[in-house]
Amino acid sequence: MTVVGRHCEAGDVLADGIALPGDLRAGDLLAVPCTGAYHHSLASNYNQIGRPPLIGVKNGVATLLVRRETEEDLSRRDLG
Repeated sequence: MTVVGRHCEAGDVLADGIALPGDLRAGDLLAVPCTGAYHHSLASNYNQIGRPPLIGVKNGVATLLVRRETEEDLSRRDLG
């Protein structure tokens, strides 16, 4: 399978030629430990797509570290 999505550009390929579970369905979450050269610290929203959340997982327990960016976050500084 090829995993694609919006990380930086609309056509980003996050992983190519990988095996995924056969029961994976639309709406399921897929954890991606690394999303390219820029990662979260250099992520941009110049294309008005909110940045994703940052989630840590340890011993099977997920913890939200940085919340997902909302449409309100994107428009908060727009004065006009």
